Amino acid sequence: MEKRIKKSFACSKVEQFQIDEALVSSYTPKMGDVGIFKVLKPNGGYILNPSGTNCDIFEDDYIMLAFGNRYATSQLEGYVPESPVSNCQLLGRGGVAGSLKSLSGVNKKVPSELKLVGYATNYYGEVINTIQKEELSLFSPLTINSKVILSIGSTMDSGKTTTAAYLCGGLSKAGYKTAYIKLTGTAFPKDAKFVYDRGADFAIDFTQFGYPSTFLCEKEELLDLYQSLVNIAQDAVAPDYIVVEIADGILQRETNMLLNDRRFMSSVHQVIFSCGDSLSVLSGLQVLDKMNIHPFAVAGLFTASDLLVAETKAMIDTPVLTLSDLLKGVSIQHLKTSVQLKSKAIAA
Repeated sequence: MEKRIKKSFACSKVEQFQIDEALVSSYTPKMGDVGIFKVLKPNGGYILNPSGTNCDIFEDDYIMLAFGNRYATSQLEGYVPESPVSNCQLLGRGGVAGSLKSLSGVNKKVPSELKLVGYATNYYGEVINTIQKEELSLFSPLTINSKVILSIGSTMDSGKTTTAAYLCGGLSKAGYKTAYIKLTGTAFPKDAKFVYDRGADFAIDFTQFGYPSTFLCEKEELLDLYQSLVNIAQDAVAPDYIVVEIADGILQRETNMLLNDRRFMSSVHQVIFSCGDSLSVLSGLQVLDKMNIHPFAVAGLFTASDLLVAETKAMIDTPVLTLSDLLKGVSIQHLKTSVQLKSKAIAA
């Protein structure tokens, strides 16, 4: 194939490769497998290139993507094919391809249609896979020295990343070293970059180890991934606080799995909960209470409305923090107060 191939962010580390077109009809892809695709219908789409900037795609373009699963309640649902395929869809602009199962949201925007023309293979003829599972460290919560603050939300687009960013910004302004980790989700570098730009001393996500997405990963693998990202953050800046964001909502598979894991939660210092409206605050806190998880504060999209803030404050005892509160460091006092109450409860 002589034509130019546009490489996606998820395939950043793929350098030397050959294209095996014969495998298309016989090989069943796995998550992380790298394919070369021809764009059939771009549908106004684009991908992110290895530097994380937008790269427009057009009909008949050739692009390099990694197979992955996608869970996005306000966008779409898609999976790595379970048999050899030719036609696929662009599931994530960070460079994730797969088979579309359902469209979500109001607009139901149709993703770009693709044709798999071949797999990227190495010198030995093996399909290249981006995931570097062999480089993961075993989960060991006692080695996590920084205070981990978990940023979770009621659902997708509830404000988790923005909350994490302003929380990091406020802690940094107060003189604390902070790091941000995006533990689960679909490859898209914008979140980590945004949190770093807002004031975190260090930011990283799961793509560090080649994961195009984490949807349907097993719990032990996620725990090892968590440990590995924490290790990098601790070695890089020795943060006082690490803000860890888990994608989507508290009912989503991986998020719910981690929140119900005692070993994982034993490594968490505090939790901040983001929501899109006042009712999701109330119902979300009830769900978390059944897990014995008590956020030190609630934040998120609903705090953009003074009326929603007022009606929420009238119904709960948990502090409500706006972006301004987070950036001014109001969260620090609530963190300390919450720790004191937690300590008293344990002592009792």
